[in-house]
Amino acid sequence: MKKPSNFLFLLLISVLLVSCDCKKEETTNAEVKLTEITKPKNIILLIGDGMGLSQVSASQFYNKNATNFERFSTIGLIKTSSSSDLITDSAAGATAFASGIKTYNGAVGVTPDTLDVKTIVEQVSTKGISTGLVSTSAITHATPACFYAHVKSRRMEDNIATQLVNSEIDFFVGGGSKFFNKRKDGKDLTIQLTEKGFEVSTDKLPKNITDKKQAILLSEKGMPTMLEGRGDFLPDATQLALDYLSKNEEGFFLMVEGSQIDWGGHANDADYLISEVLDFDKTLGVVLDFAKQHGETLVIVTADHETGGFALVANDGDYNKIKPVFSTDSHSATMIPVFTEGPGSENFGGIFENTAIYSKMIQLFLE
Repeated sequence: MKKPSNFLFLLLISVLLVSCDCKKEETTNAEVKLTEITKPKNIILLIGDGMGLSQVSASQFYNKNATNFERFSTIGLIKTSSSSDLITDSAAGATAFASGIKTYNGAVGVTPDTLDVKTIVEQVSTKGISTGLVSTSAITHATPACFYAHVKSRRMEDNIATQLVNSEIDFFVGGGSKFFNKRKDGKDLTIQLTEKGFEVSTDKLPKNITDKKQAILLSEKGMPTMLEGRGDFLPDATQLALDYLSKNEEGFFLMVEGSQIDWGGHANDADYLISEVLDFDKTLGVVLDFAKQHGETLVIVTADHETGGFALVANDGDYNKIKPVFSTDSHSATMIPVFTEGPGSENFGGIFENTAIYSKMIQLFLE
C-alpha cells in the first residue's frame, strides 16, 4: 500500500509544480506583451535645423547650465541624403520626417514625380489627434510647411500659406505674416483663418488663449534672432502649444523647429549659431519637463541636416581653449544625431534613414 500512496503523492506534487510553472510563464508572457504595446499618446518632434553633433556639443561648452541633451536615454544616428542629392536641403529632409519618403531638394510634401504624399498630420488628424507647429522661421518655411503642404517648390510660400489655412493644423505660431496679409494676390488670409475657426494673433504671444484653434503670426518673415533680442519666444511658444494641445484626451502631435541654428551656420557666425542652439536647448527643457510631469509622451530631437561644417577646435593649439570654426557656408553630408525619451524611445537607437523617423512615429501612433 505504501508504494501506490507515495506514487500518488509524487504525481500530485508534479501536477502542482507544472501548474505553477505555467501560470508563471503566462504572467511573464503577459508582461512582455504589455511592454511591447506600450505606446505614447503624444509625440513631440523637435528639429534643430542645421544642427549636427558639433552644434549639440556647443550646448555643453557654452551653456551656463547643464545641457538638456544629457537628459535623453536613447541616441541614434540618421542618414540624410535626398533622392536628388547626397546632401539634402530642409525641404527634402522635412518631407522625409513628415511623410516617410525620399524626395528631391526643394520638394515640400511631394514625391520625386511631384505627386502629393500624405503627411503625419493628415493621417493622425483622422484619429482625433490634435496637431501643432512652432517655428522661429516663417511658418510657411520649408521645414514647417512639409507637415501640412504639398508643392513642387519650397519657394511657393503664398501657395503654402493658403494650404495652411485649409489644413488640419490646430495650433501654429511663428513668423511669415506677409504671406497671409500682404500677398501678391491681395487676399487677406487672416480673414479666412477666422472663418475657419481660428483665433488670430499678430501682435505678441498671447498669455491666455481660448479653446479655439490658434494662428499666431508675430513677424513678416522669420522671427528676430536671439542676438536681436528674441528672448524666450521659442520656449514660451512651445509651452503655450503644450498647454493648448494637451487638453485633447486623444493625444497630440507637435513639431517644434529651432530654425535659425541653420541660418547661423550659413552665415558662418558662431555667436549667432551658438545663441540659437542654447535657445533650442532651453526649449528641450520645457518639453522634457512636460513629458516627465504628464507621461505618455515621446520626445524626439533631431535635425534635417548639418549646416556650416561646424567644428569646435583647439584655439592656437591650446587644448583648454575652444574655437568654433566653419568649413563651408552650406550644408554638409554628416550623419545627424537623434535623441529620444519616453514610451517608444527604445525604437530609435542605431543607424537608420531619416525616413524612419516618420515610420517609427506613425507605427507608434496608429498601428
